[in-house]
Amino acid sequence: MARAIAKPPVRMSGELTARIMFAGRSSSLSAQMVAQVRDDLFAKKLKPGDFLGTEKDLAARFGTSRIVARDAMRTLEALGIVEIRMGKGGGARIAHGNPRLFAEALAVQLDLTGVTPAEVMDAQRAIETLGAELAAENATAEDIARLRALLVDAQGSMHDLDHFTKLSRDFHLAVAEASHNRVIVVQLLSLEHVSWPRRNVTATRKLAAHILEIHSKLADLIEMRDGAAARALMDDHVKMIRARRVAEHGHSHDTDERCC
Repeated sequence: MARAIAKPPVRMSGELTARIMFAGRSSSLSAQMVAQVRDDLFAKKLKPGDFLGTEKDLAARFGTSRIVARDAMRTLEALGIVEIRMGKGGGARIAHGNPRLFAEALAVQLDLTGVTPAEVMDAQRAIETLGAELAAENATAEDIARLRALLVDAQGSMHDLDHFTKLSRDFHLAVAEASHNRVIVVQLLSLEHVSWPRRNVTATRKLAAHILEIHSKLADLIEMRDGAAARALMDDHVKMIRARRVAEHGHSHDTDERCC
């Protein structure tokens, strides 16, 4: 058996966010402005909707040129920290935030980093098992109805395995949404961009029937408010998904059709 090559640990610094986007003295000043606004946001000195100012205001506040202030504002906008309006009454306001906008961006960075299917699925397992447990605790009647509707749609899509695969993804996301934890939802969205196939070329009707059975049991457990059992079932389910994903990427010869 081939020996796995050890990879160096991944190290990240929170200071990189602004700094890596700039070079040179004026750029360094822009980075400082971005870092200051970001730090004020984390320190709760700024909140969504607060008016940060115009390009001229920022230049005066930080003692820089308007060119430097413009660079900083553009970076803050790119990072999703501010929203900028042009014209009379315009300027930068602290954004209200939409984490889903960055789910795909995070997925791209994970892909560029070269994460393996096993790494993605291990993280997805942690997220989805907790999501299932919280769904059993927090799901509303509307959440349960959504899960049931997806199961009905999946039952009617057994002849179209590509559509069934999409509905399976939607079901997993609906479970996460039923947790009413936005961090879990966004993390799952990011990972599914990387892990979930657009077409499941190894899917069969037998496999689809097995998946539907598991999803139905999971919906029952969530409706019964049995968090421990929902967590355990999701854990087993995602472990089987992991086995299949790793096998599909050539890291294993295990093609057990019990996983999706």
